[in-house]
Amino acid sequence: MTGTEVKPQHRPGLALGVLAGALALDVSGLGVLNAALPSIGTRFDLADTTLQWVMIAYALTFAGFLLVGGRLADVFGRRRVFAAGVALFTVAALAGALAPDIAVLLGARAVQGIGAALSGPAALAMLTEVFPAGPARNRALSVYAAVGAASFSGGVLLGGVLTQLLGWRSVLWFSVLLGAAVLAVTRAGLPRGVGRGGRLDLPGAISGTLGLTLLVVGVSSSGTLAWIAVCAAVAALTVFVVCEHRTADPVLPLGLFRISSVRAASLAAFLQYMGSVGMLFFAPLYLQGMLDYSPLESGLAMVPMSLAVFLTANYATGRLLARYAPPTLMVVGLLLIGGGTALWMSTPQDGDYLLHVLPGLVVSGIGQGLNFPSMTSAALSGVPPHQHAVAGAVNVVAQQIGASVGVAVMVLVAATSTDDLTGYHLAYLAAGIACAFGAATIAFTRRA
Repeated sequence: MTGTEVKPQHRPGLALGVLAGALALDVSGLGVLNAALPSIGTRFDLADTTLQWVMIAYALTFAGFLLVGGRLADVFGRRRVFAAGVALFTVAALAGALAPDIAVLLGARAVQGIGAALSGPAALAMLTEVFPAGPARNRALSVYAAVGAASFSGGVLLGGVLTQLLGWRSVLWFSVLLGAAVLAVTRAGLPRGVGRGGRLDLPGAISGTLGLTLLVVGVSSSGTLAWIAVCAAVAALTVFVVCEHRTADPVLPLGLFRISSVRAASLAAFLQYMGSVGMLFFAPLYLQGMLDYSPLESGLAMVPMSLAVFLTANYATGRLLARYAPPTLMVVGLLLIGGGTALWMSTPQDGDYLLHVLPGLVVSGIGQGLNFPSMTSAALSGVPPHQHAVAGAVNVVAQQIGASVGVAVMVLVAATSTDDLTGYHLAYLAAGIACAFGAATIAFTRRA
């Protein structure tokens, strides 16, 4: 017996709910503490350059361990690895909620990222197993992507509400409760399946994880440390590529990158997260620091983005995918994300929400709603079913590296100005340029 077998007693609707719940846990893990950043910074007396590591620590290990997570799911069984990942994420959230200092909090965030790296690829692979190719799978992918897209910006809302009402630690307690709920229904909601067998390519796993982790460290640092980390990352990734060429059971089948849709989806994922996460990092700093919003008001201010993402992904993108190829929608989505981010360049120090804040949120949200399902569909297009877990992992690696690069680059760009508001505007400009570049690249390579 090979592959993950779907048992008749498992209801597709329940399976989709379990998998979407885990995705919400993983994706909101990046944004849920965003609105709480000012409170965390005040509690531990942190500068912005240190505060960014609350987000980067999660994205760093998430990206670093994703390829290994995808391979482990194929070798040892998807439900088993999925459950292990959710459990690890939940325990780490508990440790973060109890953290006495910033070091423990950052360590907990790093372990959360490892848990998400285990559960994420397994979840996407199980989704394609539960729902056969055709309209049912397309609809399931749209719902799954809509939940993921809404969770990304919705995490900011949730973090703001909880921080205002109960303090920043309550944000992590919520993750504990959600993780426990997902675990409670995993056995009943998901098919057991078995691993495909084979061995884990340890040299490839170690060099790949080390290379991706060092890459995120490099782009998130400055000075000598950044150069050392980037050079070490290049060396480790070179070893990784050599290992993958020589082994019969690679962590990452390099042939995936010969599929044009996989390349386009990876680029779209990287640049979407680079632009949108960079924007979301500064959003609470602007809203709370310059407009004097409370954490609750800051979170509520992000509701229109969450609604735009969810409604577009769930009700519009699925229909558009029936008429247009995913790369076309990714181009439009990236342009809208970049345009929405660029609109925030007009935000004054005493800005009006309806005039200066809302338009950018809605435009960017529509772009994310178009891009999320499109890049998810493209990431699996033309990929053999037994490689869906690792193909999904590749796309999420691109997302998490984009998130890390986005925060790091935006902080560095903003730091070039002695005026905070001018620095924010420069960061938004950089995010908009990145998205426009991605849209142009996808459009050009598609015609080539």
